[in-house]
Amino acid sequence: MKRRAFLKQAAGGLAAGAIAAPAIAQSQPAIQWRIASSFPKNLDTIFAAAELVARRVAEVTDNKFQIRVFAANELVPGLQVLDAVQNGTVEAGHTAPYYYVGKDPAFAMGTCLPFGLNARQHNAWKYYGGGMEAMAELYKDYGVVHFPCGNTGVQMGGWYRKEIKTVADLKGLKFRIGGLAGQVLSKLGVVAQQIAGPEIYQALERGTIDAAEWVGPYDDEKLGFNKVAKFYYYPGWWEGGPELSLFINDKKWAALPKAYQAALESACAEANLHMLARYDSKNPESLRKLVAGGTQLRPFPAAIMEAAQKAAFELYAELGNKSVHWKRIYPGWKKFRDEQYLWFRIAEYGYDSFAYTSRANTGAK
Repeated sequence: MKRRAFLKQAAGGLAAGAIAAPAIAQSQPAIQWRIASSFPKNLDTIFAAAELVARRVAEVTDNKFQIRVFAANELVPGLQVLDAVQNGTVEAGHTAPYYYVGKDPAFAMGTCLPFGLNARQHNAWKYYGGGMEAMAELYKDYGVVHFPCGNTGVQMGGWYRKEIKTVADLKGLKFRIGGLAGQVLSKLGVVAQQIAGPEIYQALERGTIDAAEWVGPYDDEKLGFNKVAKFYYYPGWWEGGPELSLFINDKKWAALPKAYQAALESACAEANLHMLARYDSKNPESLRKLVAGGTQLRPFPAAIMEAAQKAAFELYAELGNKSVHWKRIYPGWKKFRDEQYLWFRIAEYGYDSFAYTSRANTGAK
């Protein structure tokens, strides 16, 4: 009898909830927003994150809060998304904060730093290590609020027309690369260029650039880089766990009902989870296809990795004199990184270094 009474009461509660939910939605205003993406539609992992946000927000608000997502160049160029959000051309933008290091080098920490954090460590810093609050002070100067909205995981080191065997081979190399990595490589003689995703293939095909990096096998295959460059290097030491963010105009954010704010924040967190999982599921097969098609997979020589790491931390020491936000954020970020490395070296690396090299787990006979 008690069990039947409980089930009856629970059923009544669910019915009441089903009635109440539309009533709550009906009490909220109908709002339409636009998200400008920095990415093309054919990249169905990275572009899809903003689409997921729009879809989920509509679902949980009974379609009262509608968001349309526009690809790079449909409303604004891919590298001008922050400006469009700041000036109110669009309400929100899905982009990589490090695209805007020309405004302030501290933007790079919103995405990733060379030889920095992997995806899990970056999320830990943002959500529980003070990263959200630290970056919010920078973004406030540009009239935006933000939420993490995707992560690719560690990336590849890019596509090259010729082999890179020594640090000397980097001198004069015209390389499409984003964030602070270009400034790091400039110290080694690279001519760094920042080019939006949709324009990379054409630049590489025409020889305007000698090399280009984007994300990893799944996206790179879609963009066709293997057709115009033969050598594929790893790892992308400049992008151990790069975050994509949703930038929101601060006035538009403040005007949103609290329920809509909660829906948007939760949708971004969901997109942040799913993008990483989707890349991890897609990259293995794409890498196999690329190699089977003739792509020459190469690790960066240790001498290049060591020279790049040295140049990176020299740059970080210099940037404190150029940016008050860098000077404010970097020490806490660096302390968090060092503590994460200590823990991951013991547990994660201890496991990974055995599991990934064990003959039993690699299929070796």
